[in-house]
Amino acid sequence: MLPVEVNPNRFAERRRRRRRAIARRRALFAGVVSAAIVGIAAWWVLAGSEAPAGRQPVGASVPESHGLPSTASAPAPRTTLSEQRTGGLRSALQDAAATAVGGRVALLGGLNAADASTDAVQVATASRAAVVGRLPVALHDAAAISIGGEVYLLGGGDGTAQLDAIRRVDLATGTTHLAGRLPAPNSDLAAVTVGDTVYAVGGYTGSRWLDTIVAWRPGGSAHVVARLPHALRYPAVAAVDGRVVIAGGSTPQGADSAVMVFDPHGTDVRTIGRLPAATTHAAAAALGHTVYVIGGRGASVGTPSDRIVAVELATRRVRPAGRLLSPRSDLAAVTVGERVVLFGGRGLHGTTSGISTLRPAVPVPATTGGSAVNVYAHDGPNMLSPTVQHVPLRIYVPNSKSNTVDVIDPRTGRVVGHFAVGAQPQHVTPSWDLKTLYVLNDQGNSVTPIDPRTARVGRPIPVDDPYNMYFTPDGRFAIVVAERNARLDFRDPHTMQLRHSLSVPCRGVDHMDFTADGRTLLASCEFSGQALVVDVASQRVTGTITLGGGRAMPQDVKLAPDGAVFYVADMMRGGLYLVDAKSFRPIGFLPTGRGAHGLYPSRDARVMYISNRDEGSISIVNFARRAVVGKWRLPGRGSPDMGGVSPDGRTLWLSGRYDGVVYAIDTRTGRLRARIRVGSGPHGLSVWPQPGRYSLGHTGILR
Repeated sequence: MLPVEVNPNRFAERRRRRRRAIARRRALFAGVVSAAIVGIAAWWVLAGSEAPAGRQPVGASVPESHGLPSTASAPAPRTTLSEQRTGGLRSALQDAAATAVGGRVALLGGLNAADASTDAVQVATASRAAVVGRLPVALHDAAAISIGGEVYLLGGGDGTAQLDAIRRVDLATGTTHLAGRLPAPNSDLAAVTVGDTVYAVGGYTGSRWLDTIVAWRPGGSAHVVARLPHALRYPAVAAVDGRVVIAGGSTPQGADSAVMVFDPHGTDVRTIGRLPAATTHAAAAALGHTVYVIGGRGASVGTPSDRIVAVELATRRVRPAGRLLSPRSDLAAVTVGERVVLFGGRGLHGTTSGISTLRPAVPVPATTGGSAVNVYAHDGPNMLSPTVQHVPLRIYVPNSKSNTVDVIDPRTGRVVGHFAVGAQPQHVTPSWDLKTLYVLNDQGNSVTPIDPRTARVGRPIPVDDPYNMYFTPDGRFAIVVAERNARLDFRDPHTMQLRHSLSVPCRGVDHMDFTADGRTLLASCEFSGQALVVDVASQRVTGTITLGGGRAMPQDVKLAPDGAVFYVADMMRGGLYLVDAKSFRPIGFLPTGRGAHGLYPSRDARVMYISNRDEGSISIVNFARRAVVGKWRLPGRGSPDMGGVSPDGRTLWLSGRYDGVVYAIDTRTGRLRARIRVGSGPHGLSVWPQPGRYSLGHTGILR
């Protein structure tokens, strides 16, 4: 028998691998224990009473976090992402290579609407893109990364062959320079950076599918450092916590559902979970410690998905994390700051040109016991329905004492329209289908329709006592709030014909909002200090709530994003009642300021703006903390009343009830941007259009 040859290097390598594995297990265990300790500590803090929130100085801005608690002071919620349309490319584009650098995004190559390769070098933001140069060859299905402030383009296909070039792209001049080569020609790959190293995953040489992970550093040579369990094209790849997450993709047998992790400190590629369905041609991006797999399709063309799936490495959990506004595959996804920006892609009707962002939807506070819901998920910045995308932005102001409506162009701050309506117009209300605005002429017993596309005024429709108007969430009925007649009149939402009149047992019924499931509404009664609970389906009062011991003057009503509580403004007590949305019992009160009147959620649904009419201020309430986190005071006091938030969320528009003006307030700083003179007694102005799928009425409650 021949003697056995012992290789000491081989055993040394085994010992090193065992030490690394033990170290990783110890680190993972320590991380889990640490997370558990933090979670228990956070629960202990939240279980106690919350200290009163400190007020900010006059005119101080609320930080971008809107005063949300940090992850160290509250249990981490199951974050979902919400998509918001923010702009568009000059032309349709899919399969572009994309990477972020210096707050901008480089879009390189891709396929146009005719499925032809492009050579454009584009620099993009979340709203638009501009061509700054040309690649040496038109290509698609390449990968782009940024490292050391430089942008590099890896591989790709030009329609006839696969490419092996690694090119540095100068975004200032649009020129490219050869920086290296891949081990083999490669398209359909994905690439990420970990530290100072680029990792390219999978791909196709033109004749064979690749199972490789290739490492490359600028100035060095590219080489294979690991092997996938199987050959893979079009994977969704992102890096988080120093590791590479690889999800889905195409195998020679079809679309894959595996979620794998590669640790650059070793050579192992491990499967940690499965996507909800086999998915290829998806995008991936990381936010915080989570990787999100976005869109994609099945094995065949024409099966795009709208799924967003979260991959959490710490728990090895793969879970649903939201939906796109429309199904798309082959889109580019790039993390920029605290959001993911999406470009183009292929939808049900071909290649698209849209630009949108994904942001974390408002988290449900752990103390509410609520479920992961955000009733304002479709009301984010610029999430306009196709019905109103081409409607010019205007501010419609009903002047109750002069019986007129003024129309303001917010870009110039000028009144561009003015017309007479019936007696005492109180509110301008968008219809459920978003196609019409109604001026509610309370004493004139009529509603005046406006076509918001042209600002053309229609013939008044006879309606008895229309102080305010809402729409049932299913769109079946308009609910006219007949305040002086103590009625809620359920009418046809188009013709305004009366279907059922509900007499209410209170005085001064005027504002309302609906539960998250749309089955129940809560209406305030201004002159009797009460609120009514109404079953929407049976159209009957099922409960009466006495607020403030009957010494209240309740006004506007708004549901919290998590659907757990209603906020009811009280002008007399100067604050907000919190009413439980299940038991319909008051559970708290937040002082905000004298004459608390109108309530307006921010576009990210993290805070709510409260107009304090009698002291000329706006308070900011944090939804997650259920606390006042700031206050802005108008110069010269003023009388802020009713209004709405601009589509982009940057301006709060309010009527100055006693001053014949409209205020434009910067929501980032709290500063008064404009004071615009209008008619006498401006009241329930409407900002139009607004984001959302349908209107629940008032001056613009959209869901």
